[in-house]
Amino acid sequence: MVAATSSSGSGGFADPGPSEEAERLARYRLVIEEGAAKGAFVYKILDRETGEVVRQLPRDEVARIGDRSNYAAGAVIDTRA
Repeated sequence: MVAATSSSGSGGFADPGPSEEAERLARYRLVIEEGAAKGAFVYKILDRETGEVVRQLPRDEVARIGDRSNYAAGAVIDTRA
């Protein structure tokens, strides 16, 4: 027989419960900003407590490439054999 142990001493499991997971996820918020190009958007997930950008789509590097005046779709890679 294997006994379940808990580090909290409350008799629960070590994994976070649904309420703890909800609290963790509530820490973040989604911000959608209009990009430089018409119809382009930047999606940012921010930490509510620190203001830090946790994730951004598209990434800064990709957004800067698309903002260039000489950029054309498909110009990032050369697919010719």
